[in-house]
Amino acid sequence: MPALARRTRFSRPVDYTILALGLLTGTTAAAPAAAQDTHGWPGPSPFRSLDLPAATTIRTGAGRPGPDYWQQQVDYTLDVAVDTATRVLTGTGTMRYRNNSPEALSFLWLKLDANRCGEESEAAVLNVPPLLFGDAVFDFSCTGGSGMTLEWVASGQRSLEFQVYGTLARVDLPHPLPHGGTADIELAWRWTLPEYGYGRMGRDGSLYQVAQWYPRAAVYDDASGWNIAPFLGAGEFYQEYGDFRVSITVPAGYIVAATGTIDNPESVLTAAQRNRLAQARTSETAVAIVTRAEALRARRTAVRGPKIWRFSARNVRDFGFAMAPDFRWDASSWDGTLIQTFYRPEATLWEEANRMSWVSIKHFSERLAPYPWPHATTVEGPNEGMEYPMITFVPRGSSREELYWVLTHEFGHEWYPMLVNSNERLHPWMDEGFNTFIDIGSVQEYFAGQEYATTIDHQPLDLYPEHALAGQEQAMARPPDEQHDLFWAAYFKPALMLHLLRTEVLGPERFDRAFSEYTKAWSFKHPTPADFFRFMEDASGMQLDWFWRGWIYSTARLDQAVEHVTSEGETAIHLRNRGTMLMPAELELTFADGGKETVRLPVEMWKLGPQFAYRVSNQRVLARVELDPRRVYPDENRENNVWQP
Repeated sequence: MPALARRTRFSRPVDYTILALGLLTGTTAAAPAAAQDTHGWPGPSPFRSLDLPAATTIRTGAGRPGPDYWQQQVDYTLDVAVDTATRVLTGTGTMRYRNNSPEALSFLWLKLDANRCGEESEAAVLNVPPLLFGDAVFDFSCTGGSGMTLEWVASGQRSLEFQVYGTLARVDLPHPLPHGGTADIELAWRWTLPEYGYGRMGRDGSLYQVAQWYPRAAVYDDASGWNIAPFLGAGEFYQEYGDFRVSITVPAGYIVAATGTIDNPESVLTAAQRNRLAQARTSETAVAIVTRAEALRARRTAVRGPKIWRFSARNVRDFGFAMAPDFRWDASSWDGTLIQTFYRPEATLWEEANRMSWVSIKHFSERLAPYPWPHATTVEGPNEGMEYPMITFVPRGSSREELYWVLTHEFGHEWYPMLVNSNERLHPWMDEGFNTFIDIGSVQEYFAGQEYATTIDHQPLDLYPEHALAGQEQAMARPPDEQHDLFWAAYFKPALMLHLLRTEVLGPERFDRAFSEYTKAWSFKHPTPADFFRFMEDASGMQLDWFWRGWIYSTARLDQAVEHVTSEGETAIHLRNRGTMLMPAELELTFADGGKETVRLPVEMWKLGPQFAYRVSNQRVLARVELDPRRVYPDENRENNVWQP
């Protein structure tokens, strides 16, 4: 927690009955149990332990992966072709599923998220309305596309029975797959790419951003078994890790950016492009792999025939790609990571995007955990912002500030959830919330000394009055498909929560160490909320059940008040927690002689109930008392935060 006031003193909860008796007699006799109950919390203690799943040797009581931790491994070898005349994507491939669970599996579930575009999907039948997202309306529907047709599923050239249920498909195995066993599942499918695909992908003229384009194995984990929530649009993706080998056939004039490294650069890149890439691998400033003039010339030049791009990626949870004939392509390097930006000639703001990307990857690597993959790539296009391993989709932007915010936000997702692989379909605050929180520091570094940097950390608190509406706000523990205000519950409320945990509860040094250790411990694994809670408590040395309960599992509201001040032999400042949320308190004391003193009181002040008396142990006369003088808390009624005679 933050350091207390410099003067040596002990802050302790004081029962009003004891205090009154002490003021009159000069003693502090022990209070009877009845008096303590009178002033205690009216219901269950807000400091009680959360009802978490029992710790096991899979997930320990310290919030770490245990000696028996397991997760599945799914590797893919995929061949895909995109016909730009018909916008039809056809694919074949093999999914190698390794069962590391202790149970034998008689069937597998596949995710066909592209069926969100189909007429029979749950979302289409329900006609799910657009989501209000801050000041914008976020449409998760599809335009101009189709559902994915799963043409056949086989194993060892033997057809397997499968049934499609909206965005899921069940595949029955010929024999139960035992622990440690592997099954090779052969697949063939086709999909008409949408113009706009549920906010995650799309097409703009000859530019394609392609994702959720192949049948993917659903996650099978120790927490929930098969994770089979349908894809309605608002929820994102929870994936198994694996290795990919992908061949992408496109028109010969197209350039492809993708998850993974290019395995056949001699076949798809010119000698000049390969030489420039070699130069970029040792340069901290951007090198133009494809210049503006070259991109414009390529736009005017029709190249006949197909071209096959081959990529490979290790230990990633998904695979996305983008393609266009007229990409400008810049690249630089940081600490061995190739930083790449792809954009069209009209996107002039993007001439700075490579530097923005470089700073973002460096910032997150130094504060959280090192970036683990060989390249970090971002692509300009029609998507409002989306992330996949090693590649992100980012809109053109209308200002430097807007471009940097979205670009660094999508790169922040390379840590949460690409590296720390939480279940976004259930717990978006562990994904979008963590990421929004870390993005603020990235903005402050890039725009240091500018107004944007000095105001960005106030944004979550400034949004509180507009979004945390009594009777309307929902607990952020709800899944995304059940949230009316996902912008607040998944993004900015958790960012405010973590900011206050860092600055007001634990202190920056204590928080930063614990948060970084959590990120490293759960890299390439599937943490749950209970793992995060236990890890942060174990690493910081502070019990935080009261904090998680108030912020995540309820819509508790904060209202700290200065009730009155008594000065009979000893000055006591009587505080009350009028709300249902607990937080530490900060007092600014102004004395009659003009002096000031700041006192920070830990949350344990509320252990005996919603009333607390802080004793001022000197003889100076108080002239004013103010709670939360820095205005860092979402205190609902500031009119009761000040006392003066």
